[in-house]
Amino acid sequence: MAQGRLHEDWQSFVFFALIAFMSERPITLNGKSGRVKIERNEAGVAHITATDIDESLFGLGFCHARDRGLQMLIVRILGRGEASELLQSTDELLALDRFFRRANLSRDLRSEEAALSDRSRSGIEAYCQGVNRYFETAGIPWELRLFGYKRHHRPWSIADICLTAKVIGYLSLAQSQSEMERFIIECVQRGISREKLEEFFPGQLNGLDETLVRQLHLQERIVPDSIKWAHALPRAMASNNWVVSGAKTASGKPMLCNDPHLEVNRLPAIWYEAVLRWPTPGGPRYVMGGTMPGVPGVISGRTPDLAWGVTYAFMDNVDSWIEDCRDGKYRRGEKWLPFSIRTERIHRRGKPAFEQVIYENDHGTLEGNPTVPGYCLATRWSCFEGTSADSLEAVLGVIHAGSMEEGRRFLGRLNNAGWNWVLADRAGNIGYQMSGKMPLRRDGISGLVPLQGWDPANDWQGFVTAEDLPRMMNPPQGFIATANQDLNAWGKSRPISLPMAAYRAERIASILSQATGLNVDEMIKLQFDLYSTQAERFMKLFRPLLSEFEKEHAETCTLLASWDLRYHNDSFGASLFEHAYRALIEEVFGAENTAALGAAVVGHLLQQTPLFADFYGNFDHVLLSENSVWFGNRTREEIYRKALGRALQQTPKPYGETRQIIMRHLLFGGKLPRWLGFDRGPIPLLGSRATVHQGQIYRAGGRETTFSPSLRLVTNLSGDEMHTTLAGGPSDRRFSKWYANEIDDWLKGRYKVLYGYEKIEQK
Repeated sequence: MAQGRLHEDWQSFVFFALIAFMSERPITLNGKSGRVKIERNEAGVAHITATDIDESLFGLGFCHARDRGLQMLIVRILGRGEASELLQSTDELLALDRFFRRANLSRDLRSEEAALSDRSRSGIEAYCQGVNRYFETAGIPWELRLFGYKRHHRPWSIADICLTAKVIGYLSLAQSQSEMERFIIECVQRGISREKLEEFFPGQLNGLDETLVRQLHLQERIVPDSIKWAHALPRAMASNNWVVSGAKTASGKPMLCNDPHLEVNRLPAIWYEAVLRWPTPGGPRYVMGGTMPGVPGVISGRTPDLAWGVTYAFMDNVDSWIEDCRDGKYRRGEKWLPFSIRTERIHRRGKPAFEQVIYENDHGTLEGNPTVPGYCLATRWSCFEGTSADSLEAVLGVIHAGSMEEGRRFLGRLNNAGWNWVLADRAGNIGYQMSGKMPLRRDGISGLVPLQGWDPANDWQGFVTAEDLPRMMNPPQGFIATANQDLNAWGKSRPISLPMAAYRAERIASILSQATGLNVDEMIKLQFDLYSTQAERFMKLFRPLLSEFEKEHAETCTLLASWDLRYHNDSFGASLFEHAYRALIEEVFGAENTAALGAAVVGHLLQQTPLFADFYGNFDHVLLSENSVWFGNRTREEIYRKALGRALQQTPKPYGETRQIIMRHLLFGGKLPRWLGFDRGPIPLLGSRATVHQGQIYRAGGRETTFSPSLRLVTNLSGDEMHTTLAGGPSDRRFSKWYANEIDDWLKGRYKVLYGYEKIEQK
């Protein structure tokens, strides 16, 4: 029997290698009501030509399944909490299943389906038919067949599209805010003073009841109790996008640039590029750019009339409340009300099923057992319900938008998380719109700290409209740039409580404010900018101290003093600065003799969590202060001198040698011999945390991960072309020549050109 299974798996392996080879050729399909032509350009990007937009979406669904079917199905398995049943029965996957079962991301499917417009429903159904046409014709990926998944496969549906969109918003983005709120709670419970926390979060802690927080029963600590401090594991993503008006370009038309900073040490790439074309009564039309496998539409891209690009907004749409519990009930005013109870049964391959009981109320999901008297935490993400239909309407509607303002109205509805959109239209307008389901809270409350759940005044009071979120149109400076910074000043509401540091945004604005006659080459150059305004600020404090170490450390002093503040791979100065910056963090937050966090805690945070990758700006606020309670009895100069002395003792290596990553296969990464080609590398990662070309490497959840430009995109509205480069390739098929074909071009900054109208460059 085992031999028969092995023979069957080997046959599958050969069959799907043949399918991968055949997928390189142009094909024509019968869609819902017409013919759909699918071909590739020289980089393997899918070009889909059809009789209308629905048929184009049918073709996109087919291409997603063909080139990213494994990626799509794994996201669905994980998002539904079925990994223990359909993949492997390990403790790690059980924990992941429990996480997603608690989230219950499909809870509002019926109401969301009913809310779809006829136009959107037609396009979504066509997309699903395209996905299922491929799986019915070619079968599921051979990798999943090895796990015996074939008998569990079911057709792709609207439910799967909604689930995929929510997984993207929740796991990769919203969790960062939620976990930082947990970070504050555990700081209080570990005795970190309010004064110290205020330096991290100035003006953000109104409503924090420290006495009550110390009584909270936390079900799970994210950092083990052996570390005498607790920490959250944020998974926020970063990005740049900017748009410049025709007054600043050589062509006289706007230009738009976008480079989403996501995880790049993985294969396949997160994004899937495509060009869709169809005729209309007004003439031929197209939409092209970066799509997300499993979801119809273009997330970052353009049409003949409009271009748009996206970054994460760091909108605070996750809150927690402290619930007073007893006898399975929670207190509301003077009343005691029962929790809603949901039981999730997780089937495990070869093992007994696991059951977990989940308690919920209007404040979200409870962490803990309410039958035991005490205080527990309930947490709610605003995007759990009522966001799927609006988001699908937005991503499909923007394809038809004829102007920046019309596009802004559509994208303002895309609310599966918080997003920053920049837009430009052919008429010369540029604009910005934040989107997301932002809760309305009582005055003075940021959303960072848990409030008393029994007081109705602490409840959400509705949601902010898109018109009241930060937005902008045709500013006098002639450009708009976002890089995850604080944009609250651009709106009537204040949706951002934990922005990333503004270093990248400041650098982009500095370049654009002085520029005129901009062209594509100059925009590409800016996307690769390696100058650090963060390093500039710290070096102003380090440089005056270097003379004290010249006798003992002449060589390293010279290297650091002459550093041009750019993170080139051959730079020794960049490596030395990073040593000094880390030593500074350890001196301020880890020194045992200053009642700080302790060396073990800081070492864990630096080596095993993304805290300093996401929210380094909060820590820099302390490190750059002239005086701080974190300094203890020492002056800033004393601390900097000691950190610098430690750093200059290092024997530096070229920066790139310290920045090697492996791009690992999403399923078999690190599990198969390198010569099989599923993993690629090592490759050096350009940039740092604060350069426009961001390049961060850190560990989270026990594995290495990254922030870096996963897709680079530049387009000029004077024409119908788009210049792009992708961190990987179009296909998740290891035996396809499109599996990792763009890695070298991505590293070296060689951009391909996508054409909106009928032109496909082929070798």
